[in-house]
Amino acid sequence: MNALAPHPALEPVTLAGAKLANRLAVAPMTRVSAREDGTPTEAMARYYSAFASGGFGLVITEGTYTDTQYSQGYFFQPGIVSAAHVRAWRPVAEGVHAGGARAVMQLMHAGALSQGNRFRSDTVGPSAVPPKGQMMPEYGGSGPWPTPRAMSADDIETAVQGFVAAAVNAREAGFDGVEVHAANGYLLDQFLTDYTNLRTDSYGGPVSHRIRLTSQVVERIRARIPDEDFWVGVRLSQTKVNDFHHRWAGAEEAAVVFTTLAEAGADYLHIASEGRDWIDTARLDNGDTITAVAKKATGLPVIANGGMHNLDQAARLLEEGHADVLSLGRGALANPDLPNRVAGGDRLEEFDHAMLQPRASLDNAEQWRRLDTSA
Repeated sequence: MNALAPHPALEPVTLAGAKLANRLAVAPMTRVSAREDGTPTEAMARYYSAFASGGFGLVITEGTYTDTQYSQGYFFQPGIVSAAHVRAWRPVAEGVHAGGARAVMQLMHAGALSQGNRFRSDTVGPSAVPPKGQMMPEYGGSGPWPTPRAMSADDIETAVQGFVAAAVNAREAGFDGVEVHAANGYLLDQFLTDYTNLRTDSYGGPVSHRIRLTSQVVERIRARIPDEDFWVGVRLSQTKVNDFHHRWAGAEEAAVVFTTLAEAGADYLHIASEGRDWIDTARLDNGDTITAVAKKATGLPVIANGGMHNLDQAARLLEEGHADVLSLGRGALANPDLPNRVAGGDRLEEFDHAMLQPRASLDNAEQWRRLDTSA
């Protein structure tokens, strides 16, 4: 990267037909700061608005639960299932837009990785396979994950309907689009993953079947909301919150996943690294990166995630064509005004894990408050 030239991440870009001010996005991050009933708070609206005023071109919300059955993953997680939820999300979208950024809501069904659901005490998944690892204390959990109940055809249909209804509600709340969360070990990723999906029906077996549920969710949302100016993105990952070592079978399997979702109507693909550096999780068996394979296989815009606060890596990733947009999680928590800092040549703050302790709530990462224009 030429030290005298503007960083390539500051260049504007067109994502699914709409112009972003730059190539920097706020990644979805669970904040467990909603009210007990899932209603977003005024503090949440100010928190998301701060990223927009800090210069980010795109702000993607934390995973938001989609139904009153099994989708909720954490206590104090926001929902998008009621009229009250819709009303409370509107100031979030309005604040992000006022700061000059686009607003996307991530839609999430936790499946077997639920450690706090006010509607149900049990969990569901593609198969009755206990998840690896332990619940996450920073999100209010402890001990091993329970073994889920294998989902019936009715359970699957309920989940799909929840995603569709949630997307309609997100549009009503003023968001520019939704991102279907099929990453990090949650329900849709559980169907995609070979060791958690032991089904023998049309949702199990080869990867073309295991990706079917995610593609159906995208298809059904797009059928219900055909507006071309409303985005339907998909987030995917090889790694998971409870398994940092998992990798897909290879480039061919990845291409099947990506092309299936493109054919279903996805507007963009967001490839996550779940707390790992991008390069640690991006390499595939043929030497390509997973993000480059996504671009080549589909022609869709691709968002890359994982250590993008490393500005040299971020520049190389864009210049070599691995992705179109970069999303930041911990780097954005530490630097809610990161794009403005990069533009001004200012030093970036280091991420401190204390921002997620004892809970990953807004109170433990208050850097955003200095950008809170309503304070």
